[in-house]
Amino acid sequence: MSLTLMESQYDFDLIYITERIISVFFLPHLDEHHYCTNLKEVADMLKSKHQDKFLVINLSEKRHDICRLNPKVEEFGWPDLHAPPLDKICAVCKTMEAWLNSEPSNVVVLHCKGDRGKAEVIIAAYMHYSKISAGEDQALTTVAMRKFCEDRISPSPQPSQSRYIYYFSGLLSGTIKINSSPLLLQQVHIPSLPNYQPGGGMHMYICMTLKTVQYNIEGSRNKTLHINIEPALLLKGDIMVKCYHRRAGMCERECVFRVQFHTCTVHGAQLWFGKGELDHASTDKRYPTDATVQLVFSTSPEQVKGGDVQQNDPGGSVDFRSTDPVVRWDSYENFNCHHQDSTEGLYTNKTQSIFMPDPKT
Repeated sequence: MSLTLMESQYDFDLIYITERIISVFFLPHLDEHHYCTNLKEVADMLKSKHQDKFLVINLSEKRHDICRLNPKVEEFGWPDLHAPPLDKICAVCKTMEAWLNSEPSNVVVLHCKGDRGKAEVIIAAYMHYSKISAGEDQALTTVAMRKFCEDRISPSPQPSQSRYIYYFSGLLSGTIKINSSPLLLQQVHIPSLPNYQPGGGMHMYICMTLKTVQYNIEGSRNKTLHINIEPALLLKGDIMVKCYHRRAGMCERECVFRVQFHTCTVHGAQLWFGKGELDHASTDKRYPTDATVQLVFSTSPEQVKGGDVQQNDPGGSVDFRSTDPVVRWDSYENFNCHHQDSTEGLYTNKTQSIFMPDPKT
């Protein structure tokens, strides 16, 4: 049974998920002064109850002040509202198990500032992971962790977060077989989305691992937009596909959908994602309920040929060299290279661009 400590004068939520697994959540927009004050209160509470027997697993951006208050900190942060890489999920579970098994009095503290769903992802994954080495008390522990995921966290995690929990449990149980073949992305098919700017049409671009597809189409009557990737893009590991609408006449953009998947789980030449499987789009009324995003793969650059290739919309052409700064804001590769409470820069970008220019220009 989870024990919750939420004092009115504090801006954090401290939950004993089990006797040895604790979650500490801080509000996303808490200013630095109040965050530091509350963090010290948390550290004092934990030290008074557990002395030096607690390990902090930080699921958010690195911070110097966490390490100052407790030297035993493991950094496993990833961007809010995203799924963590599969290897990171595994690493967190191994770290938790090693610390908890090293001494009966040891406890784990999951620290999160911003996205409550991060703790849910880790706890859900650890439920599956801990079944491998289940002890006599595992049944009660599993019930407590499941109750935390059901009662304490948002009932609607991001679809990609749920997908990665499914991947992790399936790979552990053997129900998902690992695909080790090379995977080349040849085509992207996405629904035509007319409701993102006045008069219809949209200025769209799709960000993927290592590449950006920019596609501008005005008033298309096609139900599906076909984008051919030339040359085919070799994919390996954790992949994120993110579609934006660039607002006309403004240096602003709006996320249309985002989807994350791992290539080791892909079997076959195609992947489909319906509305309910797309981050952002799953709760957006403008996104058609029956629309799907389709990715077409091959194992060699020459495999998809001729009649199997859908042609791009005639209203645009492909350009891999867009220098639009609004398009090129999308790298998370240095997310954990700097500390949030430092003045150093955080993000860099290594994307390429595929641009579908306005035919009027």
